[in-house]
Amino acid sequence: MKTSSSPDPTTSVTKPLTMKVDIQGIHEPVIYEYFARLNNGEFIATSELFTEQGCLNPPFDKQLQGRDAIAQYLEEQAKGIIFSPEYGEILISDSNHTQYQIQGKVELNWFTVNISWSIDLNDTKEIILVDVKLLASLDDLLSFSRI
Repeated sequence: MKTSSSPDPTTSVTKPLTMKVDIQGIHEPVIYEYFARLNNGEFIATSELFTEQGCLNPPFDKQLQGRDAIAQYLEEQAKGIIFSPEYGEILISDSNHTQYQIQGKVELNWFTVNISWSIDLNDTKEIILVDVKLLASLDDLLSFSRI
């Protein structure tokens, strides 16, 4: 079992992850750590994986820039969501950055939806950008509404 590298502030022991992350086609530890921290609800630790000016593009919201803005957004919007990346590939890889495309699902309280994550890492393996796309049609989304 993997453990988080961010210790709990009240102890010096790291917290065990709540889910084992296995993404077919992806072998980058930072990406595994990103999803593990999200699923553990460690939103400040998640934001620390980003560069100082890193960006998160969530679906339905404006782009967030900087670790503090990302942590605050995740704290407000990502609690209780289960992130389940399934498979991915490298789209671009050069000496300055690597871009990964990952497909999977997110599970909310009353439905599960397909998601795509585009994650760009710099040459020091910090996250530059996470672009999240909802992979659902309007009809799919309307079927989730509570009428």
